[in-house]
Amino acid sequence: MPKGACGMPDFFDTIDGTSVCAMCEGALHTGRYVPMRLSIPKVFCSPACLRAAVRKQRARRWAARYRILRRLSIGLVLVGACVMPYQWALRRAPQSVGLAMMVGSDDRPAPPSLPAGWFGPEWPPTETSVLALLGRDAWIHPLAGPTRRMPRSDSRVFGAGRPGNRAVECRNGHCGVDLGGEIWGEHVRAVHDGVIDFVQRGPNPDRGGRFVRISHHNGTVFTQYFHLAAIPRNIERGVVVKAGDLIGLLGDSGVKESQPHLHFSVSIRLWEKGPEKYIDPEPLIALWPLRVPIDEGNAGLVTLVAPPGVPRGSAPRRAGRGRKASTQVGPPADTDAPSAGANSDEPAADTDAPEPSVEE
Repeated sequence: MPKGACGMPDFFDTIDGTSVCAMCEGALHTGRYVPMRLSIPKVFCSPACLRAAVRKQRARRWAARYRILRRLSIGLVLVGACVMPYQWALRRAPQSVGLAMMVGSDDRPAPPSLPAGWFGPEWPPTETSVLALLGRDAWIHPLAGPTRRMPRSDSRVFGAGRPGNRAVECRNGHCGVDLGGEIWGEHVRAVHDGVIDFVQRGPNPDRGGRFVRISHHNGTVFTQYFHLAAIPRNIERGVVVKAGDLIGLLGDSGVKESQPHLHFSVSIRLWEKGPEKYIDPEPLIALWPLRVPIDEGNAGLVTLVAPPGVPRGSAPRRAGRGRKASTQVGPPADTDAPSAGANSDEPAADTDAPEPSVEE
């Protein structure tokens, strides 16, 4: 077999010694065509066979390149899937730990503001953020429909003027809102699922009369219902109640000058053993669903169709009003606050509870 300049055969011989084309294996009866672009020099019978051989070799090279590229792509995807989650966790861990430490401690400074691209609850929470959180939960109005009861005058709104040493967030002293009074003895219902935290069954004339206090969301939210005429026997400390359960009858216990009504208040405690703070419940009760009795009986259905209430807004703080006791011209006031005594079937309220509100 003849050898080419590079030591490789430049054509193929059959058994009978006839030279053949490297592409079509046809006999070389005429001229020989030797390409310079092929890796191995070969001899072809025609320009057509030469071009076919070049195309075939180019296709093999591109197929090899695609295989290598596909393997590299798969490798990069696998490496990224394994590495990226750990990098994200490392970047996120310091801030998460800091927030967790803040929630568990009441004497640590507030963490710095979150950098761009980070998300989380506002800290420390403001009244606006707390109201937004409570507004997304399932609550009902404490008094039944068909009309939504709201404070009827400025003296019944949150922060209205009351004498005595009040919590600073209560502005001028009133730490809740006054609702109803049209029907003495109408049903007062739990606004949300919770656990009875305190019950005052005795007259308690100077501390808000008969009242019930309910703990919600594992002790982070509390609702108080004052001036009740009566409290069912099954309402005791530690009893689990559902939204809409009967907890008392509207009355005038502890009320000295005003008409019978329900003094309703909401307070929050952001972490265990943390301070408890009153918030204005009026924006909430303006939207909470109403329980409407059926055929004027005990049965009823909850509706979202009733038009929302129109909040009057909390009272602005008067100049010079602080936490110290103050004098007020007008009728005497009665106080709404837990106070254990001979007529109370429960121990005194937690010393960390908010200061009492005052009723006219």
